[in-house]
Amino acid sequence: MLSATAPLPTSPLLEVDDLRVSFPGGSRSQSGRPIEAVRGVSFAISRGEIVGLVGESGSGKSLTALSILGLAPRNARVSGRIRLGSLGEDLLSLPRHRLQKVLQEVRGGRVGMIFQEPASALNPVFTVGFQVAEAVRAHRPLSRRAARDEAERLLERVALPEPRRRLGDYPHQLSGGQRQRVMIAMALAAGPDLLLADEPTTALDVTVQAQILALLSRLRDELGLAVLLITHDFGVVAEICDRAVVMYGGEVVEEAPVDELFRAPAHPYTRALLASLPRIEAAASSAGPGSPRRLLPAIPGQPPDPAELPAGCAFAPRCAEAFAPCAAERPDLYAIPGAAATRRARCFLQRPGGVR
Repeated sequence: MLSATAPLPTSPLLEVDDLRVSFPGGSRSQSGRPIEAVRGVSFAISRGEIVGLVGESGSGKSLTALSILGLAPRNARVSGRIRLGSLGEDLLSLPRHRLQKVLQEVRGGRVGMIFQEPASALNPVFTVGFQVAEAVRAHRPLSRRAARDEAERLLERVALPEPRRRLGDYPHQLSGGQRQRVMIAMALAAGPDLLLADEPTTALDVTVQAQILALLSRLRDELGLAVLLITHDFGVVAEICDRAVVMYGGEVVEEAPVDELFRAPAHPYTRALLASLPRIEAAASSAGPGSPRRLLPAIPGQPPDPAELPAGCAFAPRCAEAFAPCAAERPDLYAIPGAAATRRARCFLQRPGGVR
């Protein structure tokens, strides 16, 4: 397991506190109450830090990231507090006219977004050079010629081969990894402090995934960026993240420095996810002729439907360690004694005073 060196403590660049995102209940909710898709999510990121927001599909991680940029669906109700250190204002408390102006400055400016599927995020009818140059001009008062020169410099920074020639290419002429490098170049166009990367390696083969992760790590080191990396893959988290924030059922169930998380996961969900990862020694033990095939452990059941969340712990119906309180009461996010300040777990097993 490789983990990036933890940055020196600084004031948070991004603070998310008690973020909640809900939707009208309608026919999906038996009670008619709003459907809570994100439930009281809190975390912070400092400059130069890479934080992995990790969980299964439907856990609320992408909706959390979109809400930071004001990109949640129109019918979503968003509450809580979101502060960008350079602004010093709670975005969610701003009046609507002020919020729209601030978000225009934030999106692609202070915060760059890298989307999951670059093939759909890039416009197929415009060249790569035009699209990167337009991203530059959206935030910087440059001429078209100067913006094109800057686009070439950005493509060179993200290690796209032959950047000058690629300026005239269309997205379909590039490979998946090359398109993702173009997306990263566009995200860097305004010199952001923070990158939000939503599953940036999902559609890529393993070799290209490693290259993109190495690029993000290098950009962090060279530019002092903070990165919020949204993923379902603990291998990605182990590769480049300093901390991990694990989500399940729309809420944070564990937060920890990466090395501590892998060494001693505190929440049963995290332990179950890590147990399901393939390991070389497990594969080798069943590789001999006639050896029984060993299946990876699987978490029973399905992730919860946000419209029908259980009364207690969201993971309790799938948890092998659940006991009486888990079905009736929602646990708090408990700090773990003797661990790092950011080490927390939403589990009664971690409640101060022990199980009771």
